Amino acid sequence: MSPEIGIDLLSQSIWTILVIAGPMLCCLLISSGLVSLFQASTQLQDSTLTTIPRLLVGGLALAYFLPWMVDRLGEFTREALTRH
Repeated sequence: MSPEIGIDLLSQSIWTILVIAGPMLCCLLISSGLVSLFQASTQLQDSTLTTIPRLLVGGLALAYFLPWMVDRLGEFTREALTRH
């Protein structure tokens, strides 16, 4: 394997990781922002109020995006293994 192919494979793997993790992170960021806004407006500072919605949103987002994530990861793996 030449250095150019290795560097290209590394940059493509980093990009794939960002694309795969992006939807999950966006869902969690939005839910965290909404919970923080709710806490700031109601003055409720309970730790359960922050943890439970994030776990629920993360679980639902994972259940929704998991088939797409596995497909993208399989596509990347096939492309990486067939590269000469």
